Order: sequence, then structure tokens, then C-alpha cells
Amino acid sequence: MSRTSQPEESGACINNRLGDDELRAVLSKLEEDKDKEVFGLVCKRWLHLQSTERRKLCARAGPHMLNRIAARFTRLSELDLSQSLSRSFYPGVTDSDLSVIAAAFTSLRLLNLHNCKGITDKGLSAIGSGLPCLQSLDVSYCRKLTDKGLSSVAKGCHGLRALHVMGCRFITDSLLSALSLNCNNLEELGLQGCTNLTDSGLTVLAEGCKRLKHLDLNKCSNIGDIGISNVSKACSSSLRTLKLLDCYKIGDDSILSLAKYCKNLETLIIGGCRDLSDDAIKSLAFACYGSLKNLRMDWCLKVSDTSLVCIFLMCRNLEVLDVGCCEEVTDSAFQGLGSEDCKLSLKVLRVSNCEKITVDGMSKLLKSCEGLEYLDVRSCPHVTQLRCHEAGLQFPHGCKVNFTGSLVEPDLLR
Repeated sequence: MSRTSQPEESGACINNRLGDDELRAVLSKLEEDKDKEVFGLVCKRWLHLQSTERRKLCARAGPHMLNRIAARFTRLSELDLSQSLSRSFYPGVTDSDLSVIAAAFTSLRLLNLHNCKGITDKGLSAIGSGLPCLQSLDVSYCRKLTDKGLSSVAKGCHGLRALHVMGCRFITDSLLSALSLNCNNLEELGLQGCTNLTDSGLTVLAEGCKRLKHLDLNKCSNIGDIGISNVSKACSSSLRTLKLLDCYKIGDDSILSLAKYCKNLETLIIGGCRDLSDDAIKSLAFACYGSLKNLRMDWCLKVSDTSLVCIFLMCRNLEVLDVGCCEEVTDSAFQGLGSEDCKLSLKVLRVSNCEKITVDGMSKLLKSCEGLEYLDVRSCPHVTQLRCHEAGLQFPHGCKVNFTGSLVEPDLLR
């Protein structure tokens, strides 16, 4: 009897034992994407379940393939159609593709069109009218776009939380007005290189978008103290990251306003803001001593040892500091370091082109920065590889020291 029943046991199929809900439960336990892909290779039924449960997809496809993707991945919420720099010659997604996306992926929450140079305002208008649930949109370097198309998105996607329009040079204050009126939950806004933006636009933006956490205004050269001060007041409890690289109109008033209102600021990029004084930097250090983790102020030519002494004293959670080309910085900046009770959290430090710094200053710094991972001392004539060796400097294990520019900079410095 046992021999005759054995074939029945061996011939049992898992598909007959497990229903769709049980298989979905198994799939939900798989954390790695490669494991989820393997799940779909078992049989057509498992492939169908894996497809219908899939939430994210990165692809390059035309209208026909997009329709097939929509039919297969019915619960897709994140679609990445961005173009890499290596394919920058190829226009990527077109307006007709966006019309298909708007009609077929109505539950989409994230759409990445970074560097898709072929799209225009017509395509974005379709997105605005067809994807009301959209929360995140990246159209950076889609250089044909203007306020018209992006305003359509703002008017149609009221739940928008993240928008990146880096390098869209035709954007003006009109877009900021549309966002202020329609997207009150906006948390992340990337405007790098949008040089037509002004303080008036930022002021209007701040009136409606009071939940901004991350604001990138790098290379927005017409932004000044009035706009930043108004954003600081309006977003005082939410603002965590502010990037103002090469915004040469920024002065002390902006920094003092941040110090007064934004006590939870974690990242501040003010490289190239050459009119900032020690007094403003010290006010920031005192105000944000517990939260500040990333401070980039390279080419702030008026910043001196006074600022750094205060930063090292107050900002013990600081992990990234860039004072490259701050010519007034000397060994005195590190005078309070070196003792056992003075330990810093610094992981990345750039002091390139600070010609007055010597190995004596570096020696004190290293004693307080046991977790240092990257140190940039390029063009520091008194801190060469030979002089560090002669002085017996001991760098933390695994710390990369950039003496000549041969090392790739950490992403945190970009």
C-alpha cells in the first residue's frame, strides 16, 4: 500500500496547495529584487502574481511597449524612464509616450524623466491631467520645458511632494506661484541652475509651501537675502537641507535668518557666497549645534579661524565640512582640538587651497577625529605626503587622504 501511494505524494503540485493570497504572502517576504525576479521564473502563474504585485520599474520603452507594461504591471506606482549621461545623445521619452503613461498608469506616484530631452510642455500637460496621484516628478535637464507644462502638473497633481527641475533654464517665478497655490504638501524642490528665479518668486512659494524639507537653489544667481529670509520664516520647523552654491547675492542676513528660525537645519551649502562674515557663521553654529551635519562653505573668503573654532566647539554632530579656498584659515582654527575630551564626528573634511594650514594643525585635528574617512589637503604646501610622514601623522584606519587630486571625492561634497 505504501508503494502505491508514493507516486501520488511525489506528484503533488505546490500550485494545487497554495492559493494566490498565500503566494502573495511568500512574495512579500522577499526583500531583494533579484529574489523577486527568481520568484517569477517558477511558472506562468507565479510570473503573473509577481508582475501584478510589482510596484517599481526602470525601463526604456516606446508607446507599444508602454501599453504592454501597463497591462502586465497593473499595480505599478514608480516608473523610472530616465536617461543616463552615456545616452545623452538619445532624446528618450517623447510627448506621445507621456500621453500613453498618463492614460495607462493612472495610479502612478513617482515618475523619473531625468535627462529626457525630447519632452515638451505638451507631454507634461498630459501628465498633469492624467496622473492625479503623482507625488514625485523628476524632469531635470528636460531643457524644452517651460512654466506652462510644469504649471499644468502643479494644477493637476495636488499631492505632489517632490519636484526636480534642475537645469530647466526657462523656468521662472510663475512656476513657483503655481506650486504655492496648488501643492501645499511639497517637501522637496530642486531648482539648481534655474537662473530666472528671483526673491519675489521664493516669497510667493513660501506663502503656500510651508512644509519644505529640502530646497536646492544651487547656481540660482538672482536669489538674495529677501527670498531666503522669507523661506526661513515660513519653513522654520520643516527645513532640513538648503543648497545655495554660487548664489553670490546671499549675505549675512540669510544666514542670520536661518540661525533665528531653522534650528533643525542639517545640511547647508553656501560655497561661493563670498560676502558671509564670521559673525553670521558663528550665529549659525550656536543655533544649529545639535542638528548640523553637513556644512559646505568653500570660497567663503571672509571666513576665518574664528568661525571654525566655534564650529568645532559647538557642532559635535557635524560629519562633513568643506572650507576649501578659505584663505584666512590657519592652524589656529584647530587650537581647541587634540584633547581626550574633545571628540568630533567628522567623516569628511576638505581644506584644499588653505595655504596657511600646516601639519601641526592637522595633528591636532586627527587626535579629535578618529572616524575621519576622507581628508582633502590638495594645494596645501605645508601638508604634503612627505611632511605628514616626517611629522609621524597617524591617519585613522581606512581614511583616504587626497594630496594630489588622484582620489574621487565623496558624494557628500558634490
